[in-house]
Amino acid sequence: MNDLKSPCEQEPSAVPLAELMLRSRLRLAVAESCTGGWLAKVITDLAGSSTWLDRGFVTYSNAAKQEMLGVRAETLAAQGAVSEAVVAEMALGALNRSRADVAVAISGVAGPGGGSPEKPVGTVCLAWAWPEGRVEARRFHFDGDRDAVRRCSVQAAIDGLVERLGDLG
Repeated sequence: MNDLKSPCEQEPSAVPLAELMLRSRLRLAVAESCTGGWLAKVITDLAGSSTWLDRGFVTYSNAAKQEMLGVRAETLAAQGAVSEAVVAEMALGALNRSRADVAVAISGVAGPGGGSPEKPVGTVCLAWAWPEGRVEARRFHFDGDRDAVRRCSVQAAIDGLVERLGDLG
């Protein structure tokens, strides 16, 4: 019998990210919607994270995304809150409204309701941004209940940062 859990059943870990952030001397900002601050919690569970986490934004409503991160109403209207375009604007907004060197943003449909044929429950968009205006956004689909979707979203955000930061150095 295999005792290994799927990534969505394990608690997310920011340990590899912490090592990279400390080694590269970068600071991070996070912008979260469907995860409601879970990414910031996983990061701040680590002692010493204050040396590399600048701040976090929990922007659950569209109004908060606009007011706190500068997401354009036109983007929200055209693409919806769960879209690559919106998370890209969220990540850039977090970067521009912080003292961070890199930023990550998460928006998704965690369920159990709220899905549509185009964006079913489990659809999550993530974006990573750097000061020179570079931003990369991706769409994912995670299976499981609300907690599993959110847990996978947090780990995917961390893994995406580790992958991209590893490519930098």
